[in-house]
Amino acid sequence: MSIGTIKKVAGPLVIAEGMRDSNMFDVVRVSNQRLIGEIIEIHGDEASVQVYEETSGLGPGEPVESMEVPLSVELGPGLISSIYDGIQRPLDEIMKATGSNNLKRGVEVPSLKRDKKWQFTPVVKPGDEVEAGDFIGTVMETDIVEHRIMVPYGVSGKIKEIKSGEFTVEEVVAVVTTENGDKELTMMQKWPVRKGRPYKKKLPPQTPLVTGQRVVDAFFPIARGGVAAVPGPFGSGKTVIQHQLAKWAEADIVVYIGCGERGNEMTDVLNEFPELKDPKTGKSLMERTVLIANTSDMPVAAREASIYTGITIAEYFRDMGYSVALMADSTSRWAEALREMSGRLEEMPGEEGYPAYLGSRLAQFYERAGDVICLGKEGREGALSAIGAVSPPGGDISEPVSQATLRIVKVFWGLDSALAYKRHFPAINWLTSYSLYVDNMGKWFNENVSEDWMTCRQEMMSLLQEEAELEEIVKMVGMDALSPTDRLKMEAARSIREDFLHQNSFHEIDTYTPLRKQFLMMKLVLDFYKESKKALENGAPINKLINMAVRERIGRYKYTINENIESEYQAINDELAKEIAGVFGKEDF
Repeated sequence: MSIGTIKKVAGPLVIAEGMRDSNMFDVVRVSNQRLIGEIIEIHGDEASVQVYEETSGLGPGEPVESMEVPLSVELGPGLISSIYDGIQRPLDEIMKATGSNNLKRGVEVPSLKRDKKWQFTPVVKPGDEVEAGDFIGTVMETDIVEHRIMVPYGVSGKIKEIKSGEFTVEEVVAVVTTENGDKELTMMQKWPVRKGRPYKKKLPPQTPLVTGQRVVDAFFPIARGGVAAVPGPFGSGKTVIQHQLAKWAEADIVVYIGCGERGNEMTDVLNEFPELKDPKTGKSLMERTVLIANTSDMPVAAREASIYTGITIAEYFRDMGYSVALMADSTSRWAEALREMSGRLEEMPGEEGYPAYLGSRLAQFYERAGDVICLGKEGREGALSAIGAVSPPGGDISEPVSQATLRIVKVFWGLDSALAYKRHFPAINWLTSYSLYVDNMGKWFNENVSEDWMTCRQEMMSLLQEEAELEEIVKMVGMDALSPTDRLKMEAARSIREDFLHQNSFHEIDTYTPLRKQFLMMKLVLDFYKESKKALENGAPINKLINMAVRERIGRYKYTINENIESEYQAINDELAKEIAGVFGKEDF
């Protein structure tokens, strides 16, 4: 074990000498307080250590001890419902150990409880051949999550012995006879956070991650196993959108990383998630959630660790065959930590002082998402979808972090503070946002929802685009200067904005819209536009068309309960035909 001494302290960066036998990214314990850190640079016998705790009071000559292992996380029963800091220390256990609500330096607490016993049920028997990724047993971790105990990476052979009953995460539950002798297996694995967990094959993104948020599913869908960025200025609703996606996205497990955000935002998550009812099971949302809290008043350097800790835990559940949604709020704070560490290392700065390797670090994070065939004989499929919030100063997405992120991700949900101030939720700007998954998933939507899905989507997008162009004319010469056809376009686009895109996250029905209902909503707005346009061409007055009573019913359709959507859709269509006939003073038209 390599032991050196502190030469210099510069904020979260400690220069240690006498570290010639250490390796890059080794975990080290700094000073007699045993603060945890990680080696990020080595020159000769000098090592630069990124310390994940407060370094004030440290001085030259204090010991620095290399643990000769990379920064790793503990993976096993006990992860779900836990609240960790950036280096996977359980915050509730730290509070019990220190008797304080504040983090104390040098606290060593195991990530998984060592004294808690879990009911282990084997799914293999002695004599069975197993390989890395195969299940050997299950543990019901919460009422809704079955924790599947897997053979660790690099182990394959024949089951010699397997037990059933209650065990702690450190007790041996199985013995595998391998080429190199017997290997004892426990319910816990360790994995280095900077190394992606292996899989057999990555699949192309062709299935949507259904979220129930209309602007997302219909206009800018994210694929199962896809990556998305949510940039937006302060107060535009980044956190609200991530909460909605955590609650409603079709994911079995949610990993929520609060990376450098303000403490009050993380407090909201900690207060709300236990109280939120999981719509699929009726249980608390926390029963399928792992929270990693590294707020802005915690050590800056630990922001980087929190991102890697979160995605490694997410990959572990993906390997069990689950669909996992990872929320990172926000990657900008992580980039700021990289900038600070880069400055202290006196590296050549890139744009706006960020390190030149900013883009590659972001890419390394996002590329770990994906829809994959997991290790193991059964060839199960697991998915990890990553949604990262970006907080550009003043909402200016031309800054380096936003631009580096946009080069990597395939979905851009651009938040607009003007929409947020108008109380338009979600405040995703339909003119600036995009999804590069649309073409790949069009076939899925057409086959599984309706063959007209992509056509309706394109017609609505075109109407919104035309509205933006017409608004420029209206600002100059007023609405009365528009032709009746253009006025009808403006009204149809307003209906798309207010009746379809605007969604009330606090309304029990409107908070989540299934895909079939989304399609019928699109059809209603387009039916109004097409039938009115036909009537207009036959001489109907524009004022009567845009003031039809049925328009209010179209707007209220979003609040229809799911059992009645088909009958209500038909009733509104019948009323629309009747009213258009009434505009002409005829029984039928």
